Amino acid sequence: MIADILDRYLLREWLKIFLVTTIGFPLIVILFEITDKLDAYLREGLRPIEIAFAYVYSLPDKVFLVLPAAVLFATVFSLGTMMRHSELTAAKASGRSFYRTLVPILAAACLTAGAGIILGEFAPGATRKQLELLGDLEVRSRSLRQNFVYRADAGWVYTVRSLNVEEGQMFDAVLEREGSGDYPTVAIQAKNAFYDDSTQSWTLRDGWSRLMTETAGETAFRFDSLRLRYLTETPADLLAEPKKPEEMTYAELGRYIDALERSGGDGRKLRVVRELKFAVPITCIIIALFAAPLVIAAPRATGAFGIAISLATTMLFLLSVQLSQAVGAGGVLPPTYAAWTPNMLFGVTGLVLLSRART
Repeated sequence: MIADILDRYLLREWLKIFLVTTIGFPLIVILFEITDKLDAYLREGLRPIEIAFAYVYSLPDKVFLVLPAAVLFATVFSLGTMMRHSELTAAKASGRSFYRTLVPILAAACLTAGAGIILGEFAPGATRKQLELLGDLEVRSRSLRQNFVYRADAGWVYTVRSLNVEEGQMFDAVLEREGSGDYPTVAIQAKNAFYDDSTQSWTLRDGWSRLMTETAGETAFRFDSLRLRYLTETPADLLAEPKKPEEMTYAELGRYIDALERSGGDGRKLRVVRELKFAVPITCIIIALFAAPLVIAAPRATGAFGIAISLATTMLFLLSVQLSQAVGAGGVLPPTYAAWTPNMLFGVTGLVLLSRART
């Protein structure tokens, strides 16, 4: 019975600090941002209600980033309070080990990590809406797009003068795929194209198709209509505008990186950013393992000691994340290893400290 009571008590104290940190830190950041930029927003003609809604949309991203710090503060202060009041000593006297005491905290950290992964997929859409409301991102037409280039799968590049999504048409389209050796370069030019919802395919009209190889030279033919099986994108897909990395989900960022690298760009830094979408939530578990043994190492420490541990660990973790991005972008480590290196370092250190903790 005592185990159940202590679990509930510890979890309740942990959740209090966790919720205050999770909500309080983003609100403080938002308050500073609004204070700093309010004059600029008002000069641009933004209404107070638009500014308020914009920063509501910024909350998911800010909460996502603060989750590891919230777990850290909650772990340090909940366990620290129990240490100062000799509650952990009483638990040990009843036959309850320190490892058993950590079970509710680790369970809460695991749930927080799962919530962080879900929040990380939801945050990009909210961030994009925030940018639109603040005027940092142009709100584009949802039915028309003019003079654009779209990089598709399998090396295809589409250059289109005009796209009408509602009518399922595009005009003056050029579709190209670069070849190598006996693998031909393909260039298809059409005056217009129509999308058929029933077959989910495009039909190109009134154009030319050219095949070019290093050995056989060029072969060309004119067509009245042509259905290309590689052209699988819907009109809505072609309407999609380029996004910033923070506006993309894990899957969207992966597709963008693939397209960037096919076009000769360097996607290493973005690969680190992509891996961090999972690495940052998992940090919640690592931080709980790391912080707990630090607390019991100083049983008579005051609240100031807990604040010092929390702030120092947070700064060290943020520094290591920034360093991992630089290392991954520079090619010193593969992007995946670079993104997960801070977690590995903190995890190993936490396990060593935990193994030396007095239970």
